[in-house]
Amino acid sequence: MPSSAIRLVRFTGRLLLPLAAVATLVVVFVALIALTDGAGSGLAAWSTTFGAGTALAMWRGRHRTWPARLVPFLPVVVAAALTATVCIPTVPTARRHPPALPFVATQHWSLATGSRVAVYHYPPADSGTRRPIPFVYLNGGPVRGISVLDHRFLQLLAGQGYDVYAYEQAGGGRSDLLPMGQYTISRSVRDLAAFIDRLDKGKVDILGFSSGGVVLTRALADPSVAARMHRAVIAEPGPMDGPTAHITGHKGRESARGLAPAMTGPRSTHVPRYGVAFGLMRLGLLTPDTGLIGQAEGDNAFTAADLGSDTASAYCARDAHRIPAEDTAQNFSFSPAASLRVQQTVKDAPSIAPLLRQSRTPAMLMIAECSSQVRQWATAILADDPAIQRTQYLPGVGHRMWNGLDDNNDRAAAVITAFLQDEPAPLPNHPTRDEIPAFLRDHE
Repeated sequence: MPSSAIRLVRFTGRLLLPLAAVATLVVVFVALIALTDGAGSGLAAWSTTFGAGTALAMWRGRHRTWPARLVPFLPVVVAAALTATVCIPTVPTARRHPPALPFVATQHWSLATGSRVAVYHYPPADSGTRRPIPFVYLNGGPVRGISVLDHRFLQLLAGQGYDVYAYEQAGGGRSDLLPMGQYTISRSVRDLAAFIDRLDKGKVDILGFSSGGVVLTRALADPSVAARMHRAVIAEPGPMDGPTAHITGHKGRESARGLAPAMTGPRSTHVPRYGVAFGLMRLGLLTPDTGLIGQAEGDNAFTAADLGSDTASAYCARDAHRIPAEDTAQNFSFSPAASLRVQQTVKDAPSIAPLLRQSRTPAMLMIAECSSQVRQWATAILADDPAIQRTQYLPGVGHRMWNGLDDNNDRAAAVITAFLQDEPAPLPNHPTRDEIPAFLRDHE
């Protein structure tokens, strides 16, 4: 072998050894983050890793002359500098709420449960028919602010005579945070009951979308909460309990996931601190109450772009290149840790089917053609709730049923209005309970 090649091999070997040492220290640090649950903003893992790394470097250099004795410390210094970024906040650690919306006033109501929630009221339009039953909207998330798209849909319903109220569930949007251990699906149901009581206008009609549909479904299974409702609309629900959450089944027609252009804008996950924190949380290696980042800091850091392909999955494939902006950067709010915590309490919950079978509140189920939700999440509710009077399968839309495209908002509003006013449905009643097996086979 030529001498130049030998020198290159030796140089490459000398280069790779420090790089391998750096990588090893980084892996050890991340493993300790998981083992210590991010204690002390990650400093417990950081100090342990580099205390051990320094001791090892001293041991490796003990027989070397003075300048060469410093060489083993180089990977330690590099790795320490890289991983220190995981321990340093880059956003405020106290909660920053979104600024006020220009088109609707934000009220704050203190509920009997102890939650303090942001409330929005769209009074019925002055002209036309005024609906006598108050209308309450439960948005999806969970623990996410109400998007501008949702606000526009609520304005549309108010324009049709509904007295519309919406509130951001505790921890979401402009609502106050809860201690992490208090984020549970049961707390969400209790907050709904307390909100209706605080509204003090008698029975209400409720529209629950996505995780809001889960809260509504579980409320229907609780007679004391269901007694406060006039009619219920469950739109594109998530899993209602543990047995349902563990179903892996069919989904709707092809969504825009993987077809739509990547979301633009800043991502917190490109910052090492939040990439590590949110990544390990998603993997279940950090608890939602991790010591690495506080709840408020995580909320402040998370951006719409961090949702990645989740947004595209809420639209049909045919809409991949015209997905609307669902929200503004100023209004967007999502609590990743609290959301995971609520979802886990759903997964841990026993079956509510026996209680749901006793429901007597008139209800309607809305299912989207291109839904990214597991079909059995909706059909389980249809099978177990005898008070569901009709199912409306909306063609041409994904999970985000009212999305401002074409006439989708008007079609969704027509379906909801027809049910709430006990008028003939604009779409066939499909699937019925008897049609569930065939409906699921169609989506194999």
